[in-house]
Order: sequence, then C-alpha cells, then structure tokens
Amino acid sequence: MNLTYLHYQIGLSLLNQIGPVRAREILRQVPDLTCLFQWTDRELYEKTQFSKNLIRSLKRKNALEKADEVIHHLRSNSIKPIFYTDSDYPRRLKNCDDAPIIIYQKGDLSLNEFNFVAIVGTRDATSYGKKICEELVKSLVGTETVVVSGLAKGIDATIHQLCIDYGIPTIGVLGHGLDRTYPAVHRKLAKEMERSGCLLTEFIPGTQPDRENFPKRNRIVAGMCDATIVVESKVPGGSLITAELAFDYNRDVFAFPGDIFQKSSKGCNKLIAEQKAHLLQSGEEFLTFMSWGVKKKPKSIQPKLFHDLTETQIKITNALTNSPLQVDVLAARVELNASRLNTELFFLEMEGLVKSLPGKVYQLI
Repeated sequence: MNLTYLHYQIGLSLLNQIGPVRAREILRQVPDLTCLFQWTDRELYEKTQFSKNLIRSLKRKNALEKADEVIHHLRSNSIKPIFYTDSDYPRRLKNCDDAPIIIYQKGDLSLNEFNFVAIVGTRDATSYGKKICEELVKSLVGTETVVVSGLAKGIDATIHQLCIDYGIPTIGVLGHGLDRTYPAVHRKLAKEMERSGCLLTEFIPGTQPDRENFPKRNRIVAGMCDATIVVESKVPGGSLITAELAFDYNRDVFAFPGDIFQKSSKGCNKLIAEQKAHLLQSGEEFLTFMSWGVKKKPKSIQPKLFHDLTETQIKITNALTNSPLQVDVLAARVELNASRLNTELFFLEMEGLVKSLPGKVYQLI
C-alpha cells in the first residue's frame, strides 16, 4: 500500500474509539500526523501523553487499510475530502468544538464564500409550512446567500427544490455516505443539487443512514451557517436539535410561529417561548435582522442595447429578468445546449450585462 498524507488524514478519523474532539487533541500532541501512524507503540507512549491502553486500542494499521479503500472510492466517484486544517474547510464549522475532523463533498460550491443560512423543518410539512418556504426562498434571490438543509422529506426537500427553481445555491448535509441517497425518492433532487450546490457528509462511503447519524448531521447543518431558521417543527423533532445546536454555537436562530393546536408548530412556538429563537414573520425581516440587505432587483436592459445583441442573447437576458437562474434551468428555458449557452453567457459577461453567482447561477446586472 502506497501511503499518502491523505491516508493519514482519513486514517485519523477512522481510529478506534476516537471522535472529532479527541482527534484534535491528538493532532496537538504529535509534531506531524505521519508520526501518529509511523511511530511504534513504545515511541508513541514515550513522546506523547497517550496511555498504553489508548495506544493499543487505536488499531492504527486497520485504520490505514480502511482509509485506502475509502480513497479508491473517492477517486472513482469524484468525491472531495476536506481535512480540518485545509483552507477550504468551512470556517464557521471550524469554530465548533465538535466539528468533524474531515468532511466529504460532492459538487464544487465554495463552503466559505457568501452568507450561509440553515433552513430546516418537519418531515410532515403542511401547506402553511410550504408557503413559508416559498416566500423565504424568493426573498433570498439576489442576496448571494447559500441555503443549507438536510435533504430529508418535508421542509428540507421543499427548501432544496425551491432553491434550485429560483437559482439559489443549496447544500444538503447527509447522515450517511455519499455512495447512496436517503430517502431514495430524492435521488433526482440530489443530482440537481450536485450541479447547483453540493452534498456534504462526515461519513465514509458505505455508511448506512442509521438513526444515530442524523443528530451528528444536524450539528454540521447548524455549525456551518451564520443563522438557522426553523419553518415548522414538532416536539420532539430533528429541527429542534439543529436549532438547539445553533443556539449553543452562539448563532442566530429564527422560528416562524404557528397555530398552537397544530403539532407541526409546537416546536417553533416552544423555541420562541424559551427565547432561543427570534420570532420571524418574513424573509425580508430575516435579511434586515442579519444586515444582509434586501434582495437586489435585476436591472432591465435598455431597449437601445437590444440592437447590439443577437436574438438568442436577448432571449437569455429576458429569461434572467425576473430572477437569477441556475445554468441548467436557464438552458431549458432558452432551449440551448450547454456549449452554446456558455458561449453566449461569456459574451454577455464581457459586455457587463450578466454576472455569475456561486453554484453556476447567472444574474442580470
């Protein structure tokens, strides 16, 4: 086995009985990660504060062998590993004591640029909750905001789909490996998210969507965002876990109030009553609170400029008049293949008529 530094990084996350907090303690006690795996048990005992029992329990060789299997899968499936010390590791998440030592990403979206907000809610979304979701997503158009959720049924899936429809980059944080989609009904949605945003997880390929994984997933959702919004939630509920974690991380938490007789609103009302969440009534209210500004309305192109544009280019600018669009959605709207559309968009960018946003989204200037 030809070992690389990536083997040691992934191996650290796979050591027996070592969680993310302990893993960072280990990093602080060895001069270099390679030493952790290359030193003998005796050297490790003499040069660190590790007990002999801990050293024996780590099973370092097994971790490296497993890491090699993981790396082969990552390379063959275009999955990017991001270690805790890498510059592209989410900076907000890094501030959390229990942040994972390594995460895996499918999709090219930057995890450190722009505003990040988590929008979560119950799996049993009501028409009231779905209406809130649409108003909320519409308000974020043009604000250079990335929306994070958990790709679960109900509010999560509704939010992700609306983000795709309105050209807003969205991230799905998963409670399993990136070799599968859970629930399976969201496979098409997950593929669309890879193109316009990304999928993230701390779990290696082959990890099943076991119940205990989802609270771990929720801490990433809360930790990588500036704020968390709960649309609807039962008591108890996974959304409440995310909100509580965000509150503990000293992030802003918001909740939409609801009917006191509806189970789907009890969680939000509870958060507001306990003063763990700000009462929220609209997306614009959220933007004002966060000082992210109101959405920028795209300017319409003056008729005199139409003389300098081809019929196809005018068609593209017209499609972008009401809101930014993800490039695949735009291609479908104007009925152009990807190659031709990219050529036309490049010309329009050079003319200062459109600009690109994260997630392969284009907006009229």
